[in-house]
Amino acid sequence: MTLDFVSTLDYVWALLPEFILCAWGIVILLMGVSGKRNPASAGDAAAEMPSHDLGYLTLAGIVAAAVANGWLYGVTEVGSAGLVVVDQFRLFANWIFLLAAALAVLMSFTYVYRQRLQAGEYYALILFATAGTMFMAGARDLIVVFLGLEVMSISVYALTAFNRRDRRSAEAGLKYFILGAFSTGFFLYGLALVYGATGTTNVDAIGEAVRTGAAQETLLLFGIAFLAVGFAFKVGVVPFHMWTPDVYEGAPTPVTAYMAVAVKAAAFVAFFRVFLVGFLGAYAAWYPIVWWIAAVTMVVANILALAQFNVKRMLAYSSIAHAGYLMVALAAANDRASAGMLFYLLIYAIMNMGAFAVVVIVGRQGEESLEIDDYAGLGASNPMLAVFLTVFLLALAGFPGTAGFMGKIFLLQGAADSRLWVLSIVLVLMTVVSYYYYLRLAWYVWMRDARDPSRNGELFVPLPMRFALGAGAAALILLGVFPAATMDFAQTSVAAVSAFPEALASLIP
Repeated sequence: MTLDFVSTLDYVWALLPEFILCAWGIVILLMGVSGKRNPASAGDAAAEMPSHDLGYLTLAGIVAAAVANGWLYGVTEVGSAGLVVVDQFRLFANWIFLLAAALAVLMSFTYVYRQRLQAGEYYALILFATAGTMFMAGARDLIVVFLGLEVMSISVYALTAFNRRDRRSAEAGLKYFILGAFSTGFFLYGLALVYGATGTTNVDAIGEAVRTGAAQETLLLFGIAFLAVGFAFKVGVVPFHMWTPDVYEGAPTPVTAYMAVAVKAAAFVAFFRVFLVGFLGAYAAWYPIVWWIAAVTMVVANILALAQFNVKRMLAYSSIAHAGYLMVALAAANDRASAGMLFYLLIYAIMNMGAFAVVVIVGRQGEESLEIDDYAGLGASNPMLAVFLTVFLLALAGFPGTAGFMGKIFLLQGAADSRLWVLSIVLVLMTVVSYYYYLRLAWYVWMRDARDPSRNGELFVPLPMRFALGAGAAALILLGVFPAATMDFAQTSVAAVSAFPEALASLIP
């Protein structure tokens, strides 16, 4: 099938996974409301249609979107004038978003029931947020990037403040909303400046105008700077990271996991497409900024993580550090680095969601037991759960034999291709530093005695979460030993949209 975007139907087919998610989200929302048993129970989550049923229906919608995403591999796009793009780079990114959404739903089954949350609204917002991430990944036009950003952001703002009985959740939602709106203003102003400089918002056309020198240079540079601020906030890099620890700590833990993976992945995919397609010709202008952001983020985030004894805050700073590692790929700006970025985002989704899933379990499907001391003795009382957590921590640390190690190797190879030796050294050194806070938690799990031995023995692990934990841990080990097929798939996905080595030969400092 070919799409040349001469009719509305072409856009319907091109955006089929997103339309499925949006339509399914509306269905879930209506079912959550219509499932109430009596009007007197309005507002009581216990009176809704059983949350587990809505959770399984949500998973069915995600599976349907995944089938549609697979079908798009057989679609050929004609021309480059459409507002959305159908290429393997976008489709690979969609697998990451759908995986993150599915894992977030699996983590939420018992959490939503125990916390008496409105299941219909909760699961619908996850679907809408996922559709927003996919709009961002598939956008060829800055206006569509902005629309996807808003669909994703508004949904995640609501999810962050979703637990109205928890003051920390309301505080986190308010902080995220205010700072997010501020960063969105930067993004929109940058979009306007880029349009003024090039006369278009189409990313490919912008790239052509920048390459040929047709763009107004001053407006373009300011536009690039403002867009970089908007993207930097969403990926959570220093110095735009201030919101991350507080928001991650206060949000419901499954939402924190979803934000740390899906929101970050969507922002990075859009960041890469806009900067490495639209602004590739201005690489010499924005490269130094990205270089310093990557270096400072890796150093600051890992050092601050050393002082954290709250597990959610530690994982928040860990998330910032991983954003720094991914910024190295953006600075490198070549095929290998871009493929390494896709591979890293995929395995980051598995290892980070897995770690947060254990936090949900240890927190008894709530926001309890968030200190490192609360994990003492977990290895003795729940050895299988402790093994899963250890695998996820080792992968996050980049320990040899895990997919996290191979992800960092691919990023380093991309950096070496662009001769970014200093950034490569910083990445390696900060990876070694990160071993301390990841292995400190593992040491508490296996080597410390529990303060209250009876507490860990009461942990309940739902069957869907057991399956997700086991599959995630196995995938991290398998991809750590046999990463070639997945990396080849990522390289094929990048090849369709790039010719970085030739284009940058004269621009790399």
